[in-house]
Amino acid sequence: MSRQRDIQDTINGVGERVSERVRHYADEAADHAGTLAERGRQFRRRFGQKNGQYSRRIAHAAEDMADEANYQYRRLRRQVKRHPTATVAIVAGTVGAFFLLRHLLRGDDED
Repeated sequence: MSRQRDIQDTINGVGERVSERVRHYADEAADHAGTLAERGRQFRRRFGQKNGQYSRRIAHAAEDMADEANYQYRRLRRQVKRHPTATVAIVAGTVGAFFLLRHLLRGDDED
């Protein structure tokens, strides 16, 4: 009977710790939700002062990003046509660096 009681006490203790953690995470989420809502309001105030300026500014920013992406794409295509070997070396070096950083930052938990 004592062993069964020990198991029940252990389970009850784990349940209490889990419920405390859930309450803690819920409180944190509520705090962050309020913070995110306030940041959204500040963002709206900063960009949307008069008559739809917010949407106009977002549209202009999107157009600028699309133009920049198009420019970079065309520039890269020109480079690949002129220097295909150098481009392959750059891409291989970039991918290798990515995998090296991933391996170094990943930690030992996945090994």
